[in-house]
Amino acid sequence: MFTKTTAKTPDQAAAPMKLEPGPPTDTSAASPTARKPKVATLIAEHMTVEGGVVGEGELHIDGVVRGDLRVGRLTIGDTGHVEGSIVAESVEIRGRVVGTVTAKSVRLHGSAYVDGDVTHEQLAMEIGAFFQGRSLKFQRPAGSTTTAQPAVQSPAPSPSPSIAPTTSSVTPPPGAPKDAPPSGAAKPLN
Repeated sequence: MFTKTTAKTPDQAAAPMKLEPGPPTDTSAASPTARKPKVATLIAEHMTVEGGVVGEGELHIDGVVRGDLRVGRLTIGDTGHVEGSIVAESVEIRGRVVGTVTAKSVRLHGSAYVDGDVTHEQLAMEIGAFFQGRSLKFQRPAGSTTTAQPAVQSPAPSPSPSIAPTTSSVTPPPGAPKDAPPSGAAKPLN
């Protein structure tokens, strides 16, 4: 491999450039810097998929998917339609979803229609988005970086409808007459 050096003074400006050997670079497939670019998978507008889709990459849907989705990143275009559950790291919805959505980051654009529960860490909704369902926030266990679990809140204990009467005895302070009501007790009205 060669590196390019350029002239630094006006006298050397007319001199041709020299190529000098530089450090070798590894371009083999094992090198982490020589990774293939990730390309999103597209389900086009006039396509229909019957069944689930599973993968780690990015999926863009402009067509119809009837089945569950489990992908890394999901984008549902304006003409996209999903009937089934969605699990992904990130979800952007411009089209229609009928089913549950579970993702760290969920964004509902103004044209989105979502009928189902959304479990998320972050949820953003633009004006005009339709959302019918529950918004459930992830709660990660302390010190854990594993997959998040939806927060489950147990209902607060409801008070018993019938409260049993309690009895207490009050003793008068020493030196008080036995007929006198104890201090702090209500005096009878005559």
